[in-house]
Amino acid sequence: MKTQVDLDNWNRKEHFEFFSAFDEPFFGITTTINFTKGYQKINDLGYPYFLFYLHKSLLAINEVEALKYRIEDNEVFLYDTIHASPTIGREDHTFGFSFLEFDKDFEAFVSKSKKKIEIIRNSKGLCHTEDTKRIDTIHYSSIPWYSFTGLTHARHFQFVDSIPKISFGRYSKENDQLNLPISIHVHHALADGYHVGQYLEVFQKLLNE
Repeated sequence: MKTQVDLDNWNRKEHFEFFSAFDEPFFGITTTINFTKGYQKINDLGYPYFLFYLHKSLLAINEVEALKYRIEDNEVFLYDTIHASPTIGREDHTFGFSFLEFDKDFEAFVSKSKKKIEIIRNSKGLCHTEDTKRIDTIHYSSIPWYSFTGLTHARHFQFVDSIPKISFGRYSKENDQLNLPISIHVHHALADGYHVGQYLEVFQKLLNE
């Protein structure tokens, strides 16, 4: 479900009009999340590593209204629920796109997601389907081979895109703390640094529970 935003009475009307005219309307930051407690929980309870922090990320996304806005035909819509469209790696070092439906219940999310992931891992090509093209998603990617301090994305500028993009890297250890690198890029007509900060704050809180 989605609700159209009344642009004339929206407090971001001028921001939307200004940044929508940019050739590159996305901005992004790269930072780290304290992953110490989250990693300990994964080990203690045997949770699947990627799906654990992906679910926490989606929970956080669905609490931040600004990250649930999408642009369609020059109008803005607020989606009730945002899902995940992560890349899934294969043994032959290729990857495929996927669509993982969000569920607040972690066990239900894992059960459904494992089946979808297995299908992608046993397929070939990009698997660019109607589901992976849905805009009520976050484009996720994981780079587990190394940490990073910056990241860019391939962009098709003729294609109107307002979907946030989040990437995770390999965690690193500093003293007794595990740091998980995260990059987040959002459409500036829909969100600002404040909203990215909201997401990171909620995400950190959920990882620490």
